[in-house]
Amino acid sequence: MTTRTVPSALIAVLALLTGIAPLATDMYVPGLPDLSRTLGTSPSVAQLSMTAFLVGVVAGQLVLGPVSDGTGRRRVLLAGSALFAVSSLACALAPSIEVFNAARLCQGITGAAGIVVSRAVITDLFAGAAAARKFSALAAITSAAPVLAPVLGGAILSVASWRAVFAALAVAGVLQVAGVLLWVPESLPAGRRTPARPVAALRAMARLCRRPALAGRVLSLCFGGAAIFLYLAGSTFVFADVAGASPGLVSVVYGVNALGSLAGSVLCGRLVTRFGTGALLRAGITTACAASAVMLILLAVTGAHLAVLWAGLFLVVTAFGLYFPAVTAAAQEAGRDAPGATSALLGGGQFLLGGAVAPAVGLFGTGSAVPLAALLTGCLLLATAAAHAKVPTPQWA
Repeated sequence: MTTRTVPSALIAVLALLTGIAPLATDMYVPGLPDLSRTLGTSPSVAQLSMTAFLVGVVAGQLVLGPVSDGTGRRRVLLAGSALFAVSSLACALAPSIEVFNAARLCQGITGAAGIVVSRAVITDLFAGAAAARKFSALAAITSAAPVLAPVLGGAILSVASWRAVFAALAVAGVLQVAGVLLWVPESLPAGRRTPARPVAALRAMARLCRRPALAGRVLSLCFGGAAIFLYLAGSTFVFADVAGASPGLVSVVYGVNALGSLAGSVLCGRLVTRFGTGALLRAGITTACAASAVMLILLAVTGAHLAVLWAGLFLVVTAFGLYFPAVTAAAQEAGRDAPGATSALLGGGQFLLGGAVAPAVGLFGTGSAVPLAALLTGCLLLATAAAHAKVPTPQWA
């Protein structure tokens, strides 16, 4: 399994499948004012479309991961990609905000198929350090998605309306279908499948949660993922309103930080064979936690200097680029007998906890950078504690 070779096209398709939901999350955000006017609604109701999408992503991962353990990966990927295209088209053609938000919910559910099943495909085909290298490749390719989404959306909106953004996502869904048909084989033989019934799926996830090796990784990734949600939700306001950065400079900050995350992912792929996933995930999350703690102290003492804020967050996301592929590979290995259900726990937990904590930055106010840094450090401390918990791990980890 660890020596199996696959076409690079497979990894490219899996990267597209994994990155489409992050793209769809906020690619349309620059067009929200126009969307509100067109559909005759308030900005707050229009913003509920993002909540609907994230709810769909959580639910979709929790359901479709176990389903793929019973029906096979390819069938779920094809259905999810096709229905993602349909729901994106429904968003583009929506005559009212009610229809639009319902279509966004469906778009989130179907977009989740690519995230949750792609991880399971890699787990089916690879083990140990080889799996970690593939997860690193996926992370390297998809780390730019949240940064590129508003840029791509803005480019489309410069020549067309917000409806064209969702038309473009529908085209991406069609490309996903073609990519799966051409380059993604069925990775789960019929003899290794488990019952796809809801009760059986719930039992599988409950059984997985009772494994210390898996539970520690899942908890660590959930809190680490929540930290990234906090970064994405709060840093724009802090950079602009507190540090006084212009919109152009904020875009540069996000772009440079995305390059840091990319570098961390590439580094993980290069080092995992030598050091193992366990050492890399602990090094990555500990570095991120330390950088966030130092940033918190400096911000509390000296105020919101742009250089301190940028340097601290750059180190956090770069270290997370090292951590994320390693912890994903370690968790998937611990749940190798049910890769889809394991992937559902990883992805669903991240989005669920991340969606819950992201509004906290606004609740504590954006007049200072300290609340963001404090919340970030708190999540990373919990992620670090879970990562360092003494649990049995495979020899290679």
